[in-house]
Amino acid sequence: MREFKRTDRVADQLQKELAVLIQREVKDPRLGMITVSGAAVSRDLGYADIYVTLLGEQEPERIKENLQVLKRASGFLRSQIAKRIKLRHVPELRFHYDESVVRGQHLSSLIDEAVSTDRARQSDDEDDTDAQDEETR
Repeated sequence: MREFKRTDRVADQLQKELAVLIQREVKDPRLGMITVSGAAVSRDLGYADIYVTLLGEQEPERIKENLQVLKRASGFLRSQIAKRIKLRHVPELRFHYDESVVRGQHLSSLIDEAVSTDRARQSDDEDDTDAQDEETR
């Protein structure tokens, strides 16, 4: 069994530390409720792509504004990470909006809608079959 690569371990640690730092240390009032949903680090540990979601915020302009706030705070966040994680070089942070949560909710609602439609159609078919059985008796 292959163990985790170093980049995976660094990405996991970055995700955990950034989640705490963004909630507790970044004091920008424009910043909404941000969740760090993932992190990916380049092989040379030069860059880290950080994926975030916003709770209750789906408007493109609010998403863009929150990403700008995080981009401006990236230097501060890197310095705080350097104090918490022992690395020779802390990766440059690049923030991205993670649409997978919103897409998942949308797909889930479509599935629920299809299931309820199917159940309604099935119960209508059963009612029609019961009515035909009564007529033939």
